[in-house]
Amino acid sequence: MKIAVLFPGQGSQYIGMAKEFVEQENSCKEIMDTAASVCDFPLQQLCFEGPMEELTRAVHLQPAITVTNLICYAALAAKLPEGLKPVYFAGHSLGEYSALCAAEVISVADTMKLVAKRGALMEREGNKHPGGMRAILGVDIAAVEAAINAYNGEGVVTAANHNCPEQIVISGTMDALDAVGAELEKDGAKVIPLNVAVANHSPLVADAVPDFSTFMQSVTFNEPQSPVIFNVSADVETDVKVIKEMMAKQIASRVRWYEIISKMIEDGVDTFIEVGPKTVLKGMMKKIVPKGVKVTALQFDTPDTLEKCLEKIGEMSA
Repeated sequence: MKIAVLFPGQGSQYIGMAKEFVEQENSCKEIMDTAASVCDFPLQQLCFEGPMEELTRAVHLQPAITVTNLICYAALAAKLPEGLKPVYFAGHSLGEYSALCAAEVISVADTMKLVAKRGALMEREGNKHPGGMRAILGVDIAAVEAAINAYNGEGVVTAANHNCPEQIVISGTMDALDAVGAELEKDGAKVIPLNVAVANHSPLVADAVPDFSTFMQSVTFNEPQSPVIFNVSADVETDVKVIKEMMAKQIASRVRWYEIISKMIEDGVDTFIEVGPKTVLKGMMKKIVPKGVKVTALQFDTPDTLEKCLEKIGEMSA
């Protein structure tokens, strides 16, 4: 059995995230306490009680999702059978910071410092350069890029996430999103506006990159102890300097998720565990796995769903 651990990003949040783990496990409570001490807002209260409109602000949401991912991973790592160490880590956009922490590149406290700063900078850029994001379903990346390249109106639009063969997210200014979305609908695509306040992974947030890069210089990065496949390159990287450069660029670069998962499958990964809130990444797996290839996709975000996940792993490795 070859296991890859995947961490979700923004969009997977719900009120009550990580609550049961924190109440039941001392090690999970310690992670929440460490994370809360780094943030200048009541992190635990927002995760457990909301309100949702405050939780979904980038400056709050990025630390909230990240601490939930880290708590869930700590609970999994404590119970995974000996010899079943994950062969890869990856995280979707924001989730990449959880992957770096799990691979021992950065500490819990530094992970939280980075995502708190990233959230603040991205919220700043979102306020300065308003925009949005749309999911495009039913056409491939070539069709989306053709529609973007053909657009010559006002504003900016880019392909931000290549999630599945026929699920791409575009990001940019509203007029440009409307125009490109309308063209793609003529090609038979379904266009779904996403509930985000910032045009993530687009030129509209690019001014955050140099400031974030400067901030990151004060944070110690170590060489990964397990392979991490990165959003920017869709490849493994071990050079700490290159990792820092990629993590800064990631803010305004495309998330190459389809390529990341395809690479893992090609390398024989047969079991994927989504560690963190909701089942967004598990849902994408069904659309990525090639016909005739068998993989198991699991997910947990509570003690109960973790036990079910471990039972399934036990059955498969028996």
